[in-house]
Amino acid sequence: MGNLTSVIQFIYKRSYEDYVKRLDELRDPHIIYVTDLASCTHKYYLRTQYPELLFRFEPVAILGEMVHAGLESILEKEGFEIEYEVSKQFTLNEGTYTLKGRIDAYNRSTGVVVEIKTSRSSQGIPREHHLIQLQIYLNMVNASKGILLYITPDRIAEYDIERQDLILEDMMKNLINDNMHPRWDWECRYCIFSKMCPYRINKVD
Repeated sequence: MGNLTSVIQFIYKRSYEDYVKRLDELRDPHIIYVTDLASCTHKYYLRTQYPELLFRFEPVAILGEMVHAGLESILEKEGFEIEYEVSKQFTLNEGTYTLKGRIDAYNRSTGVVVEIKTSRSSQGIPREHHLIQLQIYLNMVNASKGILLYITPDRIAEYDIERQDLILEDMMKNLINDNMHPRWDWECRYCIFSKMCPYRINKVD
């Protein structure tokens, strides 16, 4: 390609720089992400020990990021705040923990939270861990309604979700005490840490 500019290099550089900025936070056991609360509790511990394994530069991940960026741009024009950061502190087990997340799109005037999900398949949607994630966001911003939007090769599906009151402190304790490993019977197949995890299960389809 000679001296031609590489678009792939631009995409890679942005992805890698965003990841490096988060490395210290990924190592910190007192930083808990909303997605942690909807996942295997032991994954949270392995994430703090081996955060370098989380960097992904794969077509399916890039495609998901591009879909998010495009849809968020549309929603921003409709009055939504995009990549809306939320956080809340908890004192648990004599330590202070921060629950953090980033809502894809949030309209404060209407109280609507939108979460965007891309998937290779529409089978099984809406998926339970996505519903839990959305419910956590609804509770954190005290919103009454959420929209879970799926983009798959064969469907564009939208689900209206009403808020259910959650006890976030109990969910945090459950994670910190490592009580559910794995949480879902399919998790180990897709977990980057499964090769070193003592709780790995091999599900036979």
